[in-house]
Amino acid sequence: MDRRELLKMVALVTGGVVIGGQVFLTGCKTGAKADAGFTESNIALLDEVAETIIPATNTPGAKAAKVGELMKVMVTDCYTQEQQDAFMKGISELDEACKKANSKTFMECTPQQRHDFLTSLEKTAADFNKQVEEKDKPRREELEKKGKNYDFVPSPLHYYTMMKQLTLMGFFTSKTGMTETLRHIPVPGKYDGALPYVKGDKAWAE
Repeated sequence: MDRRELLKMVALVTGGVVIGGQVFLTGCKTGAKADAGFTESNIALLDEVAETIIPATNTPGAKAAKVGELMKVMVTDCYTQEQQDAFMKGISELDEACKKANSKTFMECTPQQRHDFLTSLEKTAADFNKQVEEKDKPRREELEKKGKNYDFVPSPLHYYTMMKQLTLMGFFTSKTGMTETLRHIPVPGKYDGALPYVKGDKAWAE
């Protein structure tokens, strides 16, 4: 899948600019901490959050694609220091919020409880991100006037939005996502603009 198209898709689904997206495109590092402080338990939790967002059905889910490990790489390599700090703090905040809602940690919850809890976070995240967008707007518009859009670095979004963005990016750029969920042909054939669509066909991985 083309990286730019993937970023557009993720931004559309999550309703906010993709954090770390520009660095993801260029392959450069941010200069933030080389070790953001991830632990094995952090990665296990992120795997379960990702699996709740993209669960296994007749094809593997996010956990099979090791999305938690991918999040570690993306946060370490593509996030600024401020964004890294917000994400790492968010891991703890997610568990605390889950305890308040269900009287137990996310890892202790049933699949349905996890789903309902993350669904409840969507509105909280949307309201938070709207405030971030308003705060960033003057700086973004000033840089746009100067033709320096590339210098704009967005403030951290809500931690759940960042986790969801990384889940989608990680899954659909993984071997599992591209070859088992999407349709993939290693050697491209000719372009056929009139290829008939059969209901239920998987999307193509470019």
